[in-house]
Amino acid sequence: MIRCIAVDDEQLVRDLLEDNIRQIPFLQLVKTCKNALEAAEVLQTTQVDLIFLDIQMPRLNGLQFLQSLKNPPLVILVTAYEQYALEGFNLQVADYLLKPFSFERFLKACNRANDLFRLQQQPAATEEITDFFVNVEYTLVKIVVSDITYIEGLKDYIRIHLSSSPKPVLTRMTMKAMEEKLPAAAFVRTHKSFLAAVAKITSIKRDFVCIGVTEVPVSEFYKENITRMINRPEK
Repeated sequence: MIRCIAVDDEQLVRDLLEDNIRQIPFLQLVKTCKNALEAAEVLQTTQVDLIFLDIQMPRLNGLQFLQSLKNPPLVILVTAYEQYALEGFNLQVADYLLKPFSFERFLKACNRANDLFRLQQQPAATEEITDFFVNVEYTLVKIVVSDITYIEGLKDYIRIHLSSSPKPVLTRMTMKAMEEKLPAAAFVRTHKSFLAAVAKITSIKRDFVCIGVTEVPVSEFYKENITRMINRPEK
């Protein structure tokens, strides 16, 4: 069961959200709030897994409120203003509902949030993972670990290059988080912005490792990783 709150300064919208939420079997409405300050108070005392969040509210708008949360729950933005969609995506919201919305569109957003919630609840794997999902423009995309050739860091995003596709997968995640997710023995950090699949490396140059015709840079700081990889005992 996903525990949720609805935050909107309009009573009619709060009533609509409450009615819709009560029709979704996997949602449990904890409280409706008329502003972000009320919502913040609820978060301090109650477990909340999902927020239906309006953007245009007095004193503290929804985006400011979301940015103020250290460990925010899942969020579905509910707003009449389409121009905030990109900013919402950058804040990794589960979905973006544009008022007025149908119940079918509301259900679709809730199903997306439910998928993300279930992924978050999965226990830590005791074995090396073989695949995982990343969020790409409100869609969960499956990544097969053995298909990865190398990963490129771009500030708050990473670009995952795959053997099976000429187009890399772009997702909001740090290199550190991705490195921790992947099997340590299967990947080597060559640069602060690059992580290469050991099995895909075809040759090694002074300042690059080659994956076919692609040259992945090796910085001075990470050259010791390449040395350890070369001297790794065979199984």
